[in-house]
Amino acid sequence: KKKYQKKKIMSSNPSNNEAPKGTQELTVFVQNLLQQMQTRFQDMSETIIKRVDEMGTRIDDLENSITELMQQAGIPEDEDEKEKPSS
Repeated sequence: KKKYQKKKIMSSNPSNNEAPKGTQELTVFVQNLLQQMQTRFQDMSETIIKRVDEMGTRIDDLENSITELMQQAGIPEDEDEKEKPSS
């Protein structure tokens, strides 16, 4: 599992110990902070999409395995549909 480490918030500030003083420093600070947030969000989104795709593949494999087992047992594929009450 990938763990995110906390980064210094003031990393865009030259002194790293003080809050931005001027308007330009504040602008650069905010732009850098937004860029970091966007990068983290993109990384998390890609991770989630990858996991959902992997889960879909696993579900497809499981369905195929169940179908094969049903065929080996001689159970017709649509028999489970007959057992469900119709609404």
